[in-house]
Amino acid sequence: MDIAAIPLTPLVSLIAGVLILVMPRLLNYIVALYLIVVGLLGIFPQLAG
Repeated sequence: MDIAAIPLTPLVSLIAGVLILVMPRLLNYIVALYLIVVGLLGIFPQLAG
């Protein structure tokens, strides 16, 4: 199985969902990190590749 063939967004969503179920307080950090990453990619699109 080629790891590059797995889309990144669903994998990150799955991992985040499991972590939120296990540790609900982690939700704040996951949302904050997501918003920071999306904001940075919006401001600097060249970071996305």
